[in-house]
Amino acid sequence: MALIDANLLEAAIDLFDNTYTQGSTAFVCGNGGSASIANHMVGDHVKIIKTDTEIKAKVISLCSNVEMMTAVANDISYNQVFSYPLNSLAVSGDILLTISGSGNSKNIIEVILAAKKLDMKVVSFTGFSGGESAELADINVHVSSKNYGVIEDIHQSLMQIISQFIRMKYMKSELIALRKF
Repeated sequence: MALIDANLLEAAIDLFDNTYTQGSTAFVCGNGGSASIANHMVGDHVKIIKTDTEIKAKVISLCSNVEMMTAVANDISYNQVFSYPLNSLAVSGDILLTISGSGNSKNIIEVILAAKKLDMKVVSFTGFSGGESAELADINVHVSSKNYGVIEDIHQSLMQIISQFIRMKYMKSELIALRKF
């Protein structure tokens, strides 16, 4: 965690903050454990940020609709399970967060390319060498580890850190000491 580039994390926080305060939507996706983090992010960002603030975080996990994912995988390609719904739901001004240990999953690369065509900003959480998604993203928050468990645990923490920083920015100062985070 100490090796995370604080400037890049701050840039990601600012991007999510601007997205939510402008009424735009954050889309998120990942495979395996990263899909779990993506789904968890919906609850954490929507609930945590709104608590004690007027900020309405709009977050959609592209991993949460099994019916859509399996239809796209079966009828089109598994590589498009995230990009296909993104192309139907997202607009310019929305953002995408991809969560991928390797940064090289084909469906992650496809969704980043789709987001770029939609004029969306992209944040990637990566590990290992960062992969292609680190190069394609506007902001890459990289976990310098070669252990999936460590990478996923830190990605989970980063997702929660973003929500808590945004919430505290808009909370009344006297409430911060009274609340649990």
